[in-house]
Amino acid sequence: MPAKKKANAKPDSKRQRAYNSKPEQKKKRAMRNKARRQAIKDGRVSKGDGKDIDHKTPLSAGGSNAKSNTRVKSRSSNRKAGGSIGGKRSSGGGRPKKSRSK
Repeated sequence: MPAKKKANAKPDSKRQRAYNSKPEQKKKRAMRNKARRQAIKDGRVSKGDGKDIDHKTPLSAGGSNAKSNTRVKSRSSNRKAGGSIGGKRSSGGGRPKKSRSK
């Protein structure tokens, strides 16, 4: 059964959905999920622990899911590292840092 599409979805949502449905992105997502499942099986992470599996050599740069290429990092530090998410470079945390003025 095909996924139901929203009639009045925002342009960004449509663009993201189109990007995520490409075969190449599905393959990369499957590889990331496989790395996570393997880490759970090994006892390195657990569901809901707030941790991410980081690839030392990113999958986008030819890295693999080998145990020697993965490590556990906190979600915030892994996503702050500047990897690409959804085809866009991440800005490093979402909210701008407050400047301190005296």
